[in-house]
Amino acid sequence: MTDRQREFRNALGCFATGVAVATAAGQDGPVGLTINSFASVSLDPMLVLWSIDKASDRYRLFKSAAHFGVCVLDDAGQDISSRLSRKGGGGIAEDVAKTGKGGVPILKHALAHFECAAEARHDAGDHVILVGRVLDFDYRSHGHPLIYYRGRYRALVSSDG
Repeated sequence: MTDRQREFRNALGCFATGVAVATAAGQDGPVGLTINSFASVSLDPMLVLWSIDKASDRYRLFKSAAHFGVCVLDDAGQDISSRLSRKGGGGIAEDVAKTGKGGVPILKHALAHFECAAEARHDAGDHVILVGRVLDFDYRSHGHPLIYYRGRYRALVSSDG
């Protein structure tokens, strides 16, 4: 990574994001990958997107998956997020609460989850943007999200006075 790329990454880190895990059914069991590029695209039809680094050890699985999930982590999900952000840490069998549509694993620490059919894939530099058509979703009305800001996990703090 060049100095300019490092500075660009630091500037991007000024944008606080929620932490999510993309999930899919792998040949050897359920697989996950920590992401912070998750975003909504459309309400009608219901579409979401996220991006994956082409250098990821899970790139081939997600690029070819017919279905994937996105699980928005709660504030107790830091350990799984850390594990799934590293190469070789993709197995999630012990973290799965249930299996959704298309065999999509849903995580125990999901504050919200989206079960998707792969809709489109777009080449974007060193990443591929994956667009998913939401087949089903659910969320908890209680709990707090896991937040990432300037290279560290953070807690959500209310500004209600």
